[in-house]
Amino acid sequence: MNIKNVSVIGAGTMGNGIAHCFAQYGFSVTLIDVSEAQLSKALATITKNLDRMVTKGSLTEEGKASTLAHLKTNTVLKEGVSQADLVVEAATENTALKLTIFKDMDAAAPEHAILATNTSSISITKIAAATSRPSKVIGMHFMNPVPIMKLVEIINGYATEASVTETIVELSKQLQKVPCVVNDYPGFVANRILMPMINEAIYTLFEGVAGVAEIDTVMKLGMAHPMGPLQLADFIGLDVCLAILHVLHDGFGNPKYAPCPLLVNMVTAGKLGVKSGEGFYEYSAGSKDLVVSKRLLK
Repeated sequence: MNIKNVSVIGAGTMGNGIAHCFAQYGFSVTLIDVSEAQLSKALATITKNLDRMVTKGSLTEEGKASTLAHLKTNTVLKEGVSQADLVVEAATENTALKLTIFKDMDAAAPEHAILATNTSSISITKIAAATSRPSKVIGMHFMNPVPIMKLVEIINGYATEASVTETIVELSKQLQKVPCVVNDYPGFVANRILMPMINEAIYTLFEGVAGVAEIDTVMKLGMAHPMGPLQLADFIGLDVCLAILHVLHDGFGNPKYAPCPLLVNMVTAGKLGVKSGEGFYEYSAGSKDLVVSKRLLK
């Protein structure tokens, strides 16, 4: 299938990164969000990231101009997906919201269009069941930050056609990404492995084994991780981590996936990590130094 027109639903961190990548590689992209303010913020972020690439020499000024020329926005989903060959949903990790969006996508997108979700844990089969075209529904899980990270975790639902998988694999390669095809079980591969590690790191803090900085230092220097698990949790968003752990716990029924009470409390208190300004660390504009949250210092 020849894909030229791509619609991306959701102009947050993941959505604007996905839109950026497709536009950079010559696809006509419509970025859709109900909020004009969020769309303006997304375009500003994309422009800033393109400027950074130009400064580093990985993109020319002509490449930047071409990328921006391939981008347009829309606040109306029905209009935004009407010409799409591929629609990528990148809304927040909420099952009810995604099911509603997919029903609307299915009703408005052309019959031939592939419907993809950037979910990092929710069942592709369940999402596909909300549509009249489950054979054309697939998971396309990008990693954050999307323009930099090479992996795309491609998840087959129960009914996903082989030809659809092949199309998305080839498309990922066109974006200079490395596709990895997996099957539809809770957390897929990335989060089935990552989230229990993050949860265990939080338990290690919760039980007083070590402090925030010590836990992250052990994992960075001892296990060659570029970022410690608590810093990574802040980067992902503690609310997202909690939502994924709930999916794993509900899906497998195994207590090992039960979220740590400290994580639950932090999310309840609105301490969500980078996006809220505080999680395991405190974040201030312009600062590159990691400062452990005063609430978590022993």
